[in-house]
Amino acid sequence: MTKKISGKAAMAAGAIGSAAIAAALLYASKRKERKERTPAPPSGEPPETD
Repeated sequence: MTKKISGKAAMAAGAIGSAAIAAALLYASKRKERKERTPAPPSGEPPETD
């Protein structure tokens, strides 16, 4: 049984989907920037711990 979606509901679903995609792209780009900024520990030396 298929249910027909009205035009308003389809537009709302499209807007929500577009917003979700935009949010995911922003989140991914911020994660990438943070990862690039984190300096790697010098090789050969153990990391300092408390």
